[in-house]
Amino acid sequence: MVATIYGVRSMFFSATIVILFAGRYGGAAAAGEYIKYKDPKAAVEERVEDLLARMTLPEKLGQMCQVDRFNYSMNPAVNEDIFTKYMIGSVLSNPYDTGASPLKRVLTANTMQKLSLSTRLGIPLLYAIDAVHGHNTFINATIFPHNVGLGATRDPELVKKIGAITALEVRATGIAQAFAPCVAVCRDPRWGRCYESYSEDPKVVNMMTESIIDGLQGNAPYLADFKTNVAGCAKHFVADGGTVNGVNEDNTVADNATIFGIHMPPFEAAVKKGIASIMASYSSLNGVKMHANREMLTGYLKDTLKFQGFVISDWLGIDRITTPHRANYTYSIEASINAGIDMVMVPWEYKEFLAELTKLVDGGYIPMSRIDDAVRRVLRAKFSVGLFENPLAEETLAAEFGNEAHREVGREAVRKSMVLLKNGKTETDKVVPLAKKVKKIVVAGHHANNMGWQCGGFTLTWQGFNGTGEEIAANRAMRLPTGKTRGTTILEAIQKAVDPTTQVIYVEEPNKDTSKVHADAAYTIVVVGEAPYAETRGDSRTLNIADPGLDTIVNTCGSGMKCLVVLVTGRPLMIESHIDMIDALAVAWLPGTEGQGVADVLYGDHPFTGTLPRTWMKRVDQLPMNVGDKNYDPLFPFGFGIKT
Repeated sequence: MVATIYGVRSMFFSATIVILFAGRYGGAAAAGEYIKYKDPKAAVEERVEDLLARMTLPEKLGQMCQVDRFNYSMNPAVNEDIFTKYMIGSVLSNPYDTGASPLKRVLTANTMQKLSLSTRLGIPLLYAIDAVHGHNTFINATIFPHNVGLGATRDPELVKKIGAITALEVRATGIAQAFAPCVAVCRDPRWGRCYESYSEDPKVVNMMTESIIDGLQGNAPYLADFKTNVAGCAKHFVADGGTVNGVNEDNTVADNATIFGIHMPPFEAAVKKGIASIMASYSSLNGVKMHANREMLTGYLKDTLKFQGFVISDWLGIDRITTPHRANYTYSIEASINAGIDMVMVPWEYKEFLAELTKLVDGGYIPMSRIDDAVRRVLRAKFSVGLFENPLAEETLAAEFGNEAHREVGREAVRKSMVLLKNGKTETDKVVPLAKKVKKIVVAGHHANNMGWQCGGFTLTWQGFNGTGEEIAANRAMRLPTGKTRGTTILEAIQKAVDPTTQVIYVEEPNKDTSKVHADAAYTIVVVGEAPYAETRGDSRTLNIADPGLDTIVNTCGSGMKCLVVLVTGRPLMIESHIDMIDALAVAWLPGTEGQGVADVLYGDHPFTGTLPRTWMKRVDQLPMNVGDKNYDPLFPFGFGIKT
């Protein structure tokens, strides 16, 4: 079934729908009354218009508001009115909302959903979460490499599989939308979100964007299966990867050639694929905050590109329109809604937001036509992803969560993302593949046996974690579930890969005597890199390897012991000053939970095939430097990678 809206033939508005008893979850209707919006056979646009015409202003404004799940879960008996009185249309789980078991979260999701369905019109709730490299908020989910690693694979079919697995694991916890993919084109690795970008090259980002959306949403532009696919959200619109000096949430200064030639193409691809929503960026474009940029949100995204989904704000995004934040909240609401924001992420102060929004509409500062446009877009997405016919989450998907088949795809992604930058000090002295059957080897460095550092930011918590994840406390003094995160560290992978007779010695922090003590070792694998970070906390002026990483290299590679260095990092790091003492150099990026993929290529069970998704600089003062620049003088160029 294909609907035609505004002359645009779009499959986003339609899908094969399982027919359930009309009115099962909605408000009471007169006996025999035909209600079009409850008719799964009716066209999506007809259902949207029928429902919109029945809605009161409070019901409309509730659909424009997304709140944190903790508002309800902290005291469910008291806070049912979030859904029954304020008729909030969407909830999210924040990056500290590390899940209990999938079945427990399904129960929570369905409890909230039933409250929404009990209202007069029975409009279902849309539950969303960050799932940017797998279902990364949940313990024991399959955690895939961050996007920079996927960009190194140049394998869109693999990325499509990852999208589909992520969607299935998200659905297994009762959640219907993922705030993914990030389609930023990172032009400066000093930016703390650079690992969320597939590449500095928009062609690579486009390719991966199209594939991941197909995986998340099914055979886009509609959900192939309402039970196993999720609504996607392309972020962050637009040009957040081009801020001056890579400063997060700052200003991008760009001409039209840069905006529309580098930063806009992935969003254009996402719109063509029928992405359900697009998230606005915290950053500014030529001095105008994106959350208040009507020219880009409405003029280009909606009017020119004909985007039919909804635009959502980032976390407290409208608060940041003013300096200091929230200096004039009423103005922030007016500016953002009139600019084209359709759903506002208001984690906590939703009552204040709805009260102020109501005043602005009643006073004529925000026209009703703008409200109707926003609500129409939200409802369109809810109909299109099948929420009206399939509002309740399935418990049967719990068995799919983090299963072995998913982890095998994660392992494949790790090995295909690995990039070999140096292999021997001479052409005849190759290091990789490493010998499996030797008397003894040394593995050195903090990153070799640290699951949290291997996964990076946006894993279990916003900023990631250190160690196994056994003890993580969330903000607001709330204890999270405990338990070791399932996966394989790089050290464990090496131990599994070598011959059973090979002795593997792990030295977390080698000193100057380490090489003497283990002089009989055949070789050393040094695993160093960055500690986890996310967003602004990851902004770096130096791009140095985290301490004591360089000392670890010097105390092993600089001692005459043959060494292979593996970098665990979200971006290129300063390594030129030590490159000559290193026998071989590989970059693992942020591989996620399946560290066995690292050993797969180090030991030759699979070849190195990955290529650099971004330029590797010699010095920080060269930045920003991207392929095609006039003065292009990298340590390793974009696209470089030694094949084995």
